Amino acid sequence: MRREPSILHLDLDAFFAAVEQRDKPSLRGRPVVVGGTGGRGVVSTASYEARAFGARSAMPTAEARRLCPPGTAFLGGRFAAYRRTSEVVMALLRELSPLVEPVSIDEAYVDLAAGDHDLSVPGVTALAAELKARIAVATGGVTGSVGIGTSKAVAKIGSELDKPDGLTVVPPGEELAVLHPLPVRALGGVGPATAERLAQIGVKTIGDLHRLSLVDLTSLVGQAHGAGLYRLARADDDRPVVTDREAKSVSAEETFARDLTDPARLAAEIEALATRVGSRLQRSGTSGRTVTLKVRRYDFSTLTRSQTLAHAVDDPRQIAEVAHRLLGAVDRSGGLRLLGVGVSGLSPYAQGDLFAEAAGPAEVVEPVEVVEPAEPVELPADPEPGRAVVAWYPGQDVVHPDLGSGWVWGSGLNRVTVRFEGPRTTPGPVRTLAADDPDLQPADPPDWAP
Repeated sequence: MRREPSILHLDLDAFFAAVEQRDKPSLRGRPVVVGGTGGRGVVSTASYEARAFGARSAMPTAEARRLCPPGTAFLGGRFAAYRRTSEVVMALLRELSPLVEPVSIDEAYVDLAAGDHDLSVPGVTALAAELKARIAVATGGVTGSVGIGTSKAVAKIGSELDKPDGLTVVPPGEELAVLHPLPVRALGGVGPATAERLAQIGVKTIGDLHRLSLVDLTSLVGQAHGAGLYRLARADDDRPVVTDREAKSVSAEETFARDLTDPARLAAEIEALATRVGSRLQRSGTSGRTVTLKVRRYDFSTLTRSQTLAHAVDDPRQIAEVAHRLLGAVDRSGGLRLLGVGVSGLSPYAQGDLFAEAAGPAEVVEPVEVVEPAEPVELPADPEPGRAVVAWYPGQDVVHPDLGSGWVWGSGLNRVTVRFEGPRTTPGPVRTLAADDPDLQPADPPDWAP
């Protein structure tokens, strides 16, 4: 434990929805849901206006539609826009300290002790307030909540206490007073199953958890998990902020602008991803025995398939061969939004026959650690036999030579409705065009930079 509140945790607020509201002025202040928009879609992010009606992440989109009022915007994801905004935020964090640990596209830890800062409570409070203001300006209005404390666990909990656009500094010595009244689910590692098991013995808050002995806790949830929770209930967390984690796997993935169904295109993507992974393995002088395929379907559901080989490999041809087999066992109906290929079980050399047989059947595993960021790619829609069909998805960026830039409001019956507006305009007009209008084209995310 540190003596000063020197670890900062930033969590951007309803990030995907916030970027959509920034780029689409007609949606500001309105409920927005980002995720799968089809009948079996899943919510990825709900704006705070949508959360007020009960919409939340991981909820079926159909349920969110029932809960939210008419006029709620249900949009597909625009990952290029989200990634670009994330890069701006991460660059601001690196101006504070050389030790920045991104956790996801919208979340990171910063070790303020590695920078030249006043680490008193007033000092870090002022620093965080200035950071939040700079993020809002640099991103065109996206907000983030900040927690600062003497450990990563305390800082992360602090960032959740006053959302959205919150700022909480937990002074040294006051960690337990802040933690103990909170529900046990506030601790990292306490999911629904663990919370249910703890509730059966009357443990509902972190303070309740603190009163359990180590023996009782480990007998209830297991040795490793119990020991970790025992420490966290006492604010005992000495994990450092790590900028370069030791790679547990090497992987690459692509997120597609349109759901992909064509087998030839899927095969080509597998080959390209395997080449990227194999090349990185060879450059680093490592190899691995387990090849993993990651897919995200049209409804935002994600799964992985894995196959372990008899020998460690680094050759792109063998990686691709295994990935092709794994993809063949996946239901691709409805289209795939993302493909990823990874190799884990790393060792410092490769050995064995290029075409060694697999040691066992494919199995479902947890996703591998992605060490190469995905870059969205634009692919044309799959044509139906005999005629060309233009596919548009809600929220997609488009441009028209006469009407300007805008975004897809909806489509169907060979028509597409577009609202022509951008982050620096007032709410714009709505126009309905033929879906195959040659003047209407997909576009890059609009320019929002100040």
